[in-house]
Amino acid sequence: MGDEQRLPPDELIAQARERFESAADFTVAVEEEFALLDPETLDLVNRFEEVEAAARGTPLEEHLVGELIASEVEVRTGRQETFADVPGAMATRRAHLRELVEPLGLVLGATGTHPWGDWKKQRIIDTPHYRRNDELLRYVVWRNNTFGLHVHVAIRGTDRAIAVNDAMRNVLPEILALSCSSPFVEDVNTGLHSARTQIFTRFFPRCGVPDAFGDWRTFESFVRFLYDTGSVTEHTQLWWSVRPHLAFPTVEVRIADGQPELAEAQSLAAFAASLVVRAARAYDEGRPVSPLPHRLIEENLWRAIRWGLSGELLDFERGEPVPARRRIEELIEWALPAAEEIGAAPYLAIPERNAAERQIARFEEGASLYEIYAEQVLAPEAARG
Repeated sequence: MGDEQRLPPDELIAQARERFESAADFTVAVEEEFALLDPETLDLVNRFEEVEAAARGTPLEEHLVGELIASEVEVRTGRQETFADVPGAMATRRAHLRELVEPLGLVLGATGTHPWGDWKKQRIIDTPHYRRNDELLRYVVWRNNTFGLHVHVAIRGTDRAIAVNDAMRNVLPEILALSCSSPFVEDVNTGLHSARTQIFTRFFPRCGVPDAFGDWRTFESFVRFLYDTGSVTEHTQLWWSVRPHLAFPTVEVRIADGQPELAEAQSLAAFAASLVVRAARAYDEGRPVSPLPHRLIEENLWRAIRWGLSGELLDFERGEPVPARRRIEELIEWALPAAEEIGAAPYLAIPERNAAERQIARFEEGASLYEIYAEQVLAPEAARG
């Protein structure tokens, strides 16, 4: 993908268009970002290059990449032909990663933020891509010490992919609310359930909720405009919380916090993938989901950032706030036919408490941030599932 980031815009867009038109529907891939930690202090440590070197020649090599800072590592399931294959791949990648870092004297964190990590002590990895982003964004990129979970679902057809992307804007707050795991950052109880989202989506340009584009031609025209004006030099500089990916023929859902528990990560991936497929099927049936105005989605996004699964989200059909859990239950019911189609239905679940709620409860009991974070670090059984 590195070379494709630097393709001339006309070639990049033409190739993306061809990929979407010939894509195999509903293949799925998941990416998970983890913190590299000292096992005693649980501080972030800048040792990605050692992890990358240790992965060479192992089954994990092709699935492991760097992600901005040297105290972070990303693992990818790779493309799976159906969602039913995704949970096993996620479990395997986590297990392999833990087995890789353990002999190096490292452990893994998987919440959306590190509770006390100092962004000034994190080193950006030395790759052309991240050197360019460092030069472009400066303080914005330095502060982005966050960890997320991304879900890619392949969609055949350019206009169909845009329709799905437009539909997925509506449900970004519900996906975030389910995923919230980052109430603490910079040694502070932020009062938020997803400090990660506040940091990332409010700092970065072309981030958060994108416009509804309506069709591929409009989307393509905007991408060309960004290149022509020098606003972007790489397609990955479209950091929206859901985006049509220009290197893969996928709609990529990027809103979720990282997940400490494997089962909850699998469930979250199932939820996001099922919603994407349901939106595609609605388009196929001639009843595409109508995209909500940006201003309404932003109201719900703030509610998800602030109160997560514990709060209320606005139901725009009823014109009233409803418990976030109920909104997610209703979306699960709506998406269930698609979930059954792709093998995701057994994994759809809402936890009694998600990661943010568990951490906040422990804080209110008087536990220290160290004690709370230690409970979120990937244990061997959590990594294996």
